[in-house]
Amino acid sequence: MNVAPGKNAVSTIPFDHARVDRLMEEAGIDVLLATSKHNTQYLLGGYKFIFFAAMDAIGHSRYLPVVVYEKGGPEHAAYIGNRMEGAEHQNNPFWTPTLHAACWGTLDAANLAVEHLTKIGKGNARIGIEPAFLPSDAYTLIRKALPDAKLIDATDMLERMRAIKTDAELEKLRIASELITDSMLATVRWAREGTTKTEIIEQLRREETNRGAHFEYCLLTLGASHNRAASPQAWKKGEVMSIDSGGNYHGYIGDLCRMGILGEPDAELEDLLAEVEAVQQAAFSKVRAGTLGGDMISYAEGVLKKSKVAPYTDFFAHGMGLITHEAPFLMTNHPVTYEGTYAEKPLEKNMVLSVETTMLHPTRGFIKLEDTVAVTETGYAMFGDRGRGWNRGGVA
Repeated sequence: MNVAPGKNAVSTIPFDHARVDRLMEEAGIDVLLATSKHNTQYLLGGYKFIFFAAMDAIGHSRYLPVVVYEKGGPEHAAYIGNRMEGAEHQNNPFWTPTLHAACWGTLDAANLAVEHLTKIGKGNARIGIEPAFLPSDAYTLIRKALPDAKLIDATDMLERMRAIKTDAELEKLRIASELITDSMLATVRWAREGTTKTEIIEQLRREETNRGAHFEYCLLTLGASHNRAASPQAWKKGEVMSIDSGGNYHGYIGDLCRMGILGEPDAELEDLLAEVEAVQQAAFSKVRAGTLGGDMISYAEGVLKKSKVAPYTDFFAHGMGLITHEAPFLMTNHPVTYEGTYAEKPLEKNMVLSVETTMLHPTRGFIKLEDTVAVTETGYAMFGDRGRGWNRGGVA
């Protein structure tokens, strides 16, 4: 399917195209070839094809969505997708003036991208690509078909594009966090003595799904263990539970951690969780537009360093949105491998952060809080701000 340009397409662009144009100019990019699910979703205003939501492989190849966007030329934008996406367009038309819903694999998608670039006069332009999300066969085809083009890594530019959330994105992130928090607290109440980790994780999946979230993972510990993988280990009286889950709402991530206890927490457990909370609050106190990201990190780390639990406790913060680790990147290789390029940059309004303090106590187990906050002009707004103390199990 080749849909001709629509007369109202440019007026319905679902992102700040002036800002994207500016970021492209700074990166030396004339035209984008976005091929990751998260960036094509962003550029299409939230759309993601449900048929390939859980997997990409089909036949001998894989699904490869492509959004072509020319700097300063939104009238030349195109979406290249699977043949079945023509029906999606009939029900909810894509904004891109051109649509090719014609592909079953990577090579036909790459061929159509080359054809479109040539048609709009960008066959020898500076083309921004996503190396980590462009299969080698598609890359080789594009490289050979457009020998005079300069292929530029657009990863950083695209991350910067998504760093500042719109009000609509913030609302999806808020809902995702609320749904995940509600689901985790309900699961803690449901679990009883003898309930296994595998059963608890499966119950959480049901809770999130029934609330309208898409379950992605659960990292769970019971008792003194620091192992967060599913297993037949059963919850015992007096033991702690750490329940850390990621799920999404319309593609936007909810990622939080809460603590459970089977029985009543003793004085030591109350004290340990309070130490974790003190570090969290220290980080929150420095979150506001204009504060250097690195200053927030160093202040929280300083509070942790003075704590009696410092030898076995870690602090971490990262950006999140359509994926669990995205701009702003605040820490280098801690623990995910990337550079903390935003440490020396000010936080900006509508950035979203995940803030987490993790204690690997030698005898009491895995004690952690993870929270999601949106940066505001004067501070922050927290999403899913419930259940941050000891939540009792077996009371549902």
